[in-house]
Amino acid sequence: MTAPARSIVVLDFGGQYAQLIARRVRDARVFSVVLPPDETEEGIRRWNPAGIILSGGPQSVYDEGAPLPRTDPRAFGVPVLGLCYGMQWMAHVSGGEVTPANGREYGRAVARLATDSELFAGLEPEQTVWMSHGDSVIKPPPGYRVTGSTPSTPVAAFEDAEHRIYGLQFHPEVRHTEHGSAILENFLFRACRVRPDWTIESFRHEKVGAIRRQAPAGSVVCALSGGVDSAVTALLLREALGNRVHPILVDHGLLRAHEARQVQEAFGRLGIEIRAVDASDLFLSRLEGVTDPEEKRRVIGRTFIEVFEREAREIPDAKYLAQGTLYPDVIESVSIKGPSAVIKTHHNVGGLAEKLGLELIEPVRELFKDEVRRLGGELGLPQEFLSRHPFPGPGLAVRIPGEVTRERVAILQRADEIVQIRSAGLYDAISQAFAVLLPVKSVGVMGDNRTHDFVCAVRAVQTTDFMTADWFRMPHELLDRIASRIVGTVRGINRVVYDVTSKPPATIEWE
Repeated sequence: MTAPARSIVVLDFGGQYAQLIARRVRDARVFSVVLPPDETEEGIRRWNPAGIILSGGPQSVYDEGAPLPRTDPRAFGVPVLGLCYGMQWMAHVSGGEVTPANGREYGRAVARLATDSELFAGLEPEQTVWMSHGDSVIKPPPGYRVTGSTPSTPVAAFEDAEHRIYGLQFHPEVRHTEHGSAILENFLFRACRVRPDWTIESFRHEKVGAIRRQAPAGSVVCALSGGVDSAVTALLLREALGNRVHPILVDHGLLRAHEARQVQEAFGRLGIEIRAVDASDLFLSRLEGVTDPEEKRRVIGRTFIEVFEREAREIPDAKYLAQGTLYPDVIESVSIKGPSAVIKTHHNVGGLAEKLGLELIEPVRELFKDEVRRLGGELGLPQEFLSRHPFPGPGLAVRIPGEVTRERVAILQRADEIVQIRSAGLYDAISQAFAVLLPVKSVGVMGDNRTHDFVCAVRAVQTTDFMTADWFRMPHELLDRIASRIVGTVRGINRVVYDVTSKPPATIEWE
């Protein structure tokens, strides 16, 4: 992809919010790209940076092997903003002092800010911010002034205004920081002086051209699940390459109820034929006795590769494999562009391109979920797909802690249908809602009989980017209706609980 005239480069020191920083920059309609800290000077310059942001990270600047920039970002002559670890690194190499904090500071804090700083222009002097750090800057570098503090962090922000270098111990990129977006926009528009001219429309046209350059001839097989990510990927590829695109849907028996049929019918109405294969017996047989979450993902991944490979080899002149990888997928799997810590194995099709000898095309890997939805709208994707809640690649297997069996999948499918509360008018207000079948049984009474059945957990969250999420405050009347319907109509469940944990500290999925 060709960078716009001016970009913001984010150097990823391993923080779980690194991609979120890039997302917040794009919220302000400025293009951003995430690069590893050891990116070469040439690699950074090719993005024509108007500014550089240094992310947070899990390590200490004093640790052996701690990530360090290969090229000093301050040498590019553009504004630099260090966040958390990024701030600590700047202090460490510039004559400041960094020490371990008295216990890790995590959560909201009240900061006093110097509003004469460009970074805090237009803000109130007292703000709620989000802290997540183990080390602290206790002495700023010579020539820097302290521009922010909290009761437990005397140096919560500093700056060298002459050279437009700024450091924040807190995280403006997360929603928990009051007016964090305004702080980032001050950096973009006051310090870096960029223009807000990046849009999804420009991304679409640039990406169509990039796909055509990458795949000038030959067929493309596309891994299709029916979710918005793979659907948008298929449509974008179709716009770029026409009938050379061949979507393949593998039904592993872990989809939502009736989903395979619904996907085929919907794409049929778009004039796109899908190669569908029902491999549910194979997947479920291989999951027998498997309880470890990562092993379940590996079993599903290996089996998916086997089935997909068999189908893909039937496509004449196949040279490319396309899949709908997103930024959150990348950071929660293995960060390709930075040293971010791995949370979980995320994809079914990892390694498939190499195994098939195909070149990989991931046209939306730079985007977040809501950006993909906007792109889908640009491409004419039906509303039923644009508004569909996300669904994990391993399907219901990650919503059945413990062993996955055909009986448990059937129970969960019926419960999950009830949780998809379109009739209540709240579906679009909720980013993701689903049921989880817990591996415990509880005692209940139905009629005159004692029961000993499964517990179902209901999970509903609100988010814009899926990097952070807040649990949805569902009306009690609706919760009562959902629980009553599940217990009353789904044989095998006699108790329903509601998950009220945000991300962080939890993830959205249970496994």
